[in-house]
Amino acid sequence: MGEAVKKEVFIEPPFITLGQLLKEEAVVGSGGQAKWFLKEHAVDVNGEPDDRRGRKLYPGDTVDVKDVGLFFIRLNQAE
Repeated sequence: MGEAVKKEVFIEPPFITLGQLLKEEAVVGSGGQAKWFLKEHAVDVNGEPDDRRGRKLYPGDTVDVKDVGLFFIRLNQAE
């Protein structure tokens, strides 16, 4: 497996769910796979373990997917 990435993820307000993040970043192929992925892999949101695919992520949140990457949630600025 390659080296873990560090990436800023720009979202539309007000939030994105953890499952959506995993799908959009190609960690999983579908939202349904996110549920199983989260049961099998360690994921920290803002330094705390979380396995809820419906967890709302807001600008400023940090998601650490072990052996995959660190994702920084940012607000998508229109201009």
